[in-house]
Amino acid sequence: MTDALIVGAGPAGVSCAVWLARLGFEPVLFEAGPQVGGLCLTNPYPDIWNAVAPRATGIEVAHRLAQSLDDAGVPLHLSSRVTGLVKENGGFLLQTERGATARGRFLVLATGVRARRLEDTCGQVVAEDMPGILVGPGAHVAAQDFSGKTVAVLGGGDNAFENALYAMEHGAREVRVHARTIRAQRQFARKFPVDRIAHGPAEVDAGRRTVNGRPYDLILVLYGWEPCVPPCSGFALARDARGFLRTEMQTAQTSEPGVYAIGEVAQRQHPCAVTALADGVTAAKAIQARIEAGSA
Repeated sequence: MTDALIVGAGPAGVSCAVWLARLGFEPVLFEAGPQVGGLCLTNPYPDIWNAVAPRATGIEVAHRLAQSLDDAGVPLHLSSRVTGLVKENGGFLLQTERGATARGRFLVLATGVRARRLEDTCGQVVAEDMPGILVGPGAHVAAQDFSGKTVAVLGGGDNAFENALYAMEHGAREVRVHARTIRAQRQFARKFPVDRIAHGPAEVDAGRRTVNGRPYDLILVLYGWEPCVPPCSGFALARDARGFLRTEMQTAQTSEPGVYAIGEVAQRQHPCAVTALADGVTAAKAIQARIEAGSA
């Protein structure tokens, strides 16, 4: 029985694990992927928002997260996708797809998000590997040759407008944003030509690569994010209208006592590496308080 089972080795999960270890407790960290870093691994761009590591790329941040875990001596299980979480007397049982199990007094979900995918007119999810369809932001967009191409960007948030501007700056012949509503920060939206924004629903034919009947060389799907939550048995976690886990702001605890949710799976703060790191500290300190109160 370890002190805390932490699921997800992005900034939030790593921060929580390192703080718990430094505070003298025994966390164990599980990560579905082969590397530490979460979504940072998909971000090759310099981050101007990170005040302690200005202009560090997401990939550089991921390397520093891995180093922090190693320095703190946190037990780390990579390529260990969690397929089940069970509530037990006095704690929780974690199961991975490879059949491994672990038990902990507390459970921390730092499982992050995935990009919302494109659905066709029949409601079926369109395969992400279709030619000319790029789902979500990241390294695959940076690797794309936009020279002379026509590009449709689906979505009205920050990522949609940032990537639309990126395509323009990298040689696209024409870029058009299709958005139901504009949710992007003014600093991004006002840089993009108003006459290249199509308001309202977009009818997409992924096979023909058309939007509202108009053909494009590339379609960027930037509809935002959806939370990744492993299946739970014996307990239910309250969610908001968009499916993100509800938490107490002061402690990051979910509706289930002993279960904490941090980072983007809970959308507690503005989603970025810096706020995710702060979330990890919040949960670690809350667990510390619970453990010390129980042993007092």
